Amino acid sequence: MKIQRYAEFIAECRKRGFDDLTIKASLLEKGWPENEVMDAFHYINKKLEEKDNKYQQQKFGSSITIFLDDDLRTLLVKRAKKNMMSLPEQVEDILRRSTINQKGKKSPYDAKVDDTLVPLFSRKKTGPKSTRKEKKEEKKK
Repeated sequence: MKIQRYAEFIAECRKRGFDDLTIKASLLEKGWPENEVMDAFHYINKKLEEKDNKYQQQKFGSSITIFLDDDLRTLLVKRAKKNMMSLPEQVEDILRRSTINQKGKKSPYDAKVDDTLVPLFSRKKTGPKSTRKEKKEEKKK
């Protein structure tokens, strides 16, 4: 039970943005036994792996393959650990939140493949707004 209590403390520290080395150093400085601290880290990482494996074994009605570069994957894994999630859960959470945030917002005009020149010649003003000085100079010309 001590290890679980230590693991909860470590999880809370991760949520607050502390990295594992800082957490470990702080715990050892406070007099926590090193073997129990290491066991707690092992316990929490094992739980995350089990959660990740369980999540990956679930069957999905539809699935997506996403190719990430190493830097982005590292950042996502770090964020997932901080949030006590597996990597797939973190990606799903990000996608869900971005979808929810887009509700009620108008989507930008998407030109069809055949109509790529339409936006170039349409009267809809999509470029940067010109300033008063630019308008005066255009009128003088």
